[in-house]
Amino acid sequence: MLFMVIERFAPGRLNLVRERFTTQGRLLPSNVTYHASWMDETGTGCFQLMEAPDLPALDPWLHAWADLIDFEIVPVLTSADFWSRFPRVKPAKR
Repeated sequence: MLFMVIERFAPGRLNLVRERFTTQGRLLPSNVTYHASWMDETGTGCFQLMEAPDLPALDPWLHAWADLIDFEIVPVLTSADFWSRFPRVKPAKR
């Protein structure tokens, strides 16, 4: 499953987030795969695409950062996977 993880850093904690990441890494469980991330322009949040077998697989990672970051987790699909759920529409004849 794919998850869009929206992180909001606790006020005044950006340097602590950076320090932990620099010294300890992402702290992901072995069954969770990091794909990509984007920071907002203010440095107060991050958007990450993660892959895991299910939502509970993210729990150890979320717990490791819970003192510095508030998380919102959104299960997502690729566009191709989403649209493959619908029957194909035949093109109109001209």
